Amino acid sequence: MSLKTLQDLLDEGVDGRHVLVRSDFNVPLNDAGEITDPGRITASLPTIQALVDGGAKVILSAHLGRPKGEANPKYSLAPVAEALSDALGQWVALAGDVTGEDAHERANGLTEGDVMLVENVRFDPRETAKDEAERGAFADELAALAADDGAFVSDGFGVVHREQASVYDVAKRLPAYAGKLVEKEVTVLEKTATDPEHPYVVVLGGSKVSDKLGVIEALAGKADKLIIGGGMCYTFLAAQGYNTQKSLLQEEMIDTCKDLLDRFGDKLVLPVDLLAAAEFSADAENRVVALAGIPEGWLSPDIGPESVREFAEVLSTAKTIFWNGPMGVFEMAPFAKGTEGVAQAIIDATADNGAFSVVGGGDSAASVRALGLDEDGFSHISTGGGASLEFLEGKELPGVAVLNQ
Repeated sequence: MSLKTLQDLLDEGVDGRHVLVRSDFNVPLNDAGEITDPGRITASLPTIQALVDGGAKVILSAHLGRPKGEANPKYSLAPVAEALSDALGQWVALAGDVTGEDAHERANGLTEGDVMLVENVRFDPRETAKDEAERGAFADELAALAADDGAFVSDGFGVVHREQASVYDVAKRLPAYAGKLVEKEVTVLEKTATDPEHPYVVVLGGSKVSDKLGVIEALAGKADKLIIGGGMCYTFLAAQGYNTQKSLLQEEMIDTCKDLLDRFGDKLVLPVDLLAAAEFSADAENRVVALAGIPEGWLSPDIGPESVREFAEVLSTAKTIFWNGPMGVFEMAPFAKGTEGVAQAIIDATADNGAFSVVGGGDSAASVRALGLDEDGFSHISTGGGASLEFLEGKELPGVAVLNQ
């Protein structure tokens, strides 16, 4: 895939020019409004710093949470502006609106190397409108912030699978380039999707089979093994006839899982034991059980230790690994061992077997940081869960495709 890149823009020259950057700052916040995982902010820094060093007047746009098209202090980007100021070592001003008077005044007042951030683009309902004209009107306003000599840099990989105003429509209105993050993501995922070295092992977790059905179908013909864990494994186990008791289950997907087992059974690797708990609580009584041994009324929030060992054995010979989705409820310490064990097995395969390992964003990336694992132990940690899955499924990502136009 041939993209115009940030380097192309820098070669043209950005000194004194306004550059509008669409970043992904959709970071998790705690109840006090503090950022608990700054991974996406950290990933955005190389592009921003390169523009600052080039003398650009940098205008950042992003979303946070789901404010449903109206201003909501809970979803303000104020914590992001503060974190960016600390990370860049310079003040990053936050406009009080998205494309209103304050945003324009601040954009007009920028000097070379300055950075500002407009408020949450999803405060404006036109950002996610289905109507192209509504999105276009909002994109016109965003583009106007960059003035006559402006440019657009797409650097929020976590949103490039969405046809939204600040991602897609604005790229039609300004000279558009892929930022360092988007360029790297596309390069890595393209290699994984089109030319993986074998054995190629895919590890899928998360809560719902329906969320991963497309990628299972797409990768079953390419991968040598597909390891299934997380909440989605219980629907597969139910399809095999096991009583999963109160474990997460998509009953409407049981027949689909039966079909997948019939067609790809030799490639699908399922848990062989489980961790059962009396209730969904970190303090609940829990024990390792066989697949048919979940006590009546209990649930399973994680895979068992023998499953981790078997999954690790499969991973130990892999040359390419793609992982998307935790193996259990890693946010609760008693139920994090499955995710931690599988993640460590991927790190070991990367170090010992030279495997090319990709963590497919989302909760997988969050679990790596939450569990204190070595991020450098993986070849690549994606910043876009949904985007990386859709890329591997072979779907066109609107926010990437528009950069080729």
